[in-house]
Amino acid sequence: METDDLILRLSAQVTPIDATLVTRRLTLALAIGVAATLALMWVWQGLNPDLAGAMTHHPFWMKVGYCVALGAAAVVSASRLARPDGEAFSIVLTFAAPIVIVAAISAVELALTPSSQWLAMWLGHSWSACPWRVLALSGPIFLSLLWAFRAFAPTQLRLAGAMAGVSAGGLGAMVYALHCPETSAVFLLTWYSLGIALAAGIGALLGPRLLRW
Repeated sequence: METDDLILRLSAQVTPIDATLVTRRLTLALAIGVAATLALMWVWQGLNPDLAGAMTHHPFWMKVGYCVALGAAAVVSASRLARPDGEAFSIVLTFAAPIVIVAAISAVELALTPSSQWLAMWLGHSWSACPWRVLALSGPIFLSLLWAFRAFAPTQLRLAGAMAGVSAGGLGAMVYALHCPETSAVFLLTWYSLGIALAAGIGALLGPRLLRW
């Protein structure tokens, strides 16, 4: 058989791939994961009793915006890494933007606050628990993303795992913001970011084991 004929016969038997598969499966995984995380947070921590009041002030939306921005950036990168030829999409620049913005807000806050109050702003009332709560709340989202990735074909397994971790950490932190009463940007930048970084680290460690195909 001629090579050209063989190629034609093989290509005629190829089943078209649904171009929306990655987006649809990731969307479903995130919806399931966030719903499970909301339920977990409701039972475990409960909502901030003054949530309605908090939502009328900018610190609440700063927290939510920061967490969503990091989570969304990681989801975009994860969707690209889900494909065999996938590469991270401007990872450094994408994650740098929200971090730089919150860092700038933190600097302004510190400049306007007497230095004697800096430690209280930085630690708040829950610094020792915050990162671990964020990490715990990222768990259901991370597991749902692992389920989604089992249908994909990532090749950069460690990076894909890290992006899944950041996605889960960012969205888990967003849910935690519904409970957390802390208001300072420097607290957000430090302790929320640490929780998200822990989720990313775990994702990077587990990626080569759990995402292999």
